[in-house]
Amino acid sequence: MAKKKSLGKGFGSLLPDDFDKSILLDKQDRIQKINISDIQAGPNQPRTHFDPASIDELSSSIKTYGILQPIILTPVDEKNYRYEIIAGERRFKAAKKAGLSEVPALIRSHKELEKLEIGLVENVQRVDLSPLEQAVSIARLNEEFNVDIKDVARRLGKAHTTIVNTVRLLQLPEKARKALAQQKISEGHARCVLALKDRPELQDELVDNIIQQGWSVRKAEEFVTKQKSHPKKISRRKLAETKQSKFLAKKINARVLVRQLSKGGKIEISYKSKEDLARIFKKLAG
Repeated sequence: MAKKKSLGKGFGSLLPDDFDKSILLDKQDRIQKINISDIQAGPNQPRTHFDPASIDELSSSIKTYGILQPIILTPVDEKNYRYEIIAGERRFKAAKKAGLSEVPALIRSHKELEKLEIGLVENVQRVDLSPLEQAVSIARLNEEFNVDIKDVARRLGKAHTTIVNTVRLLQLPEKARKALAQQKISEGHARCVLALKDRPELQDELVDNIIQQGWSVRKAEEFVTKQKSHPKKISRRKLAETKQSKFLAKKINARVLVRQLSKGGKIEISYKSKEDLARIFKKLAG
């Protein structure tokens, strides 16, 4: 069976669902409409397997909302206007399935790609670059140039775990990201916040304590350890499917579960991407 992604779970899994990947693109780049028939998959793509269900889901979203992020292409036969995919093969496959004849794309020459790649590697090495800026540069190397995180680490002469931990900073909640960018918390503090990713309310509390009470990284680690030793109490009433939840699930084409509480209850709707969430909202809005 072909490897699903080049990095185990995949470098993309390190990025949060709400991460705005548009920041990975240069503002001055002109987005063009390219005929799908003039595009072919790149031979050096690290990803060789695409989940059919995921492609179907994205295709459905594209039919409704279009392609929200351009595909990155490079010319392979400029005379006949043929292009090769550098990044965005999943979007390309979904667009074909959706019946699109054109896709939005950014065209980059091999020289431009090489220059940009070198510039990004040099950018990550800058001492004046914030941890988040480094994380975005590394993410862009993967998004636009398919550079494996292990290769990034090798080029920078840094440990693989160091680069992985830098990229994980993109998973920080908004409050923590702003605090880190403004140097109100350190990278060590940020890692403590990440350790509570399943408890967003505690993440915000920890950030507030670090800023307002001047907590050291050690104090923040103690807070995390204490919280993990006293996990959040979860209602014994399990999430379950009901006749009503099945009806709603069929209506919005998403998984719906119900939790009965002592007073009232909760409805949980699952979604897989920003596009899927937007689709669900549109369905619920009628």
